[in-house]
Amino acid sequence: MAVTNHWRSHIEAWQSSGLTQAAYCRQHQLNSRTFTARLSEYRREDKPLLIPVTVTQSSGELNPEAKQIVLHCVQGHRLELPETVSALWLSALLRGLT
Repeated sequence: MAVTNHWRSHIEAWQSSGLTQAAYCRQHQLNSRTFTARLSEYRREDKPLLIPVTVTQSSGELNPEAKQIVLHCVQGHRLELPETVSALWLSALLRGLT
């Protein structure tokens, strides 16, 4: 079953809300079991992985020679990784964050 635009909008709004699923469902008067079922369907859909991140050069405070990849999440989280990190590992990490 394809996820309708109604549920897709709620799922994407919940993901950027910072709320738990239960809190979001209460706030929007949604059945939490139905929401969970639609979320499972949404995650199974074959869609490209798009996570908004910003990559910047680290200031190198601890080691000025060390180069890093710095990921900034829209919710304010920051992840610093060495530039030698495996692209496959980073890809798996980003997939796990969705």
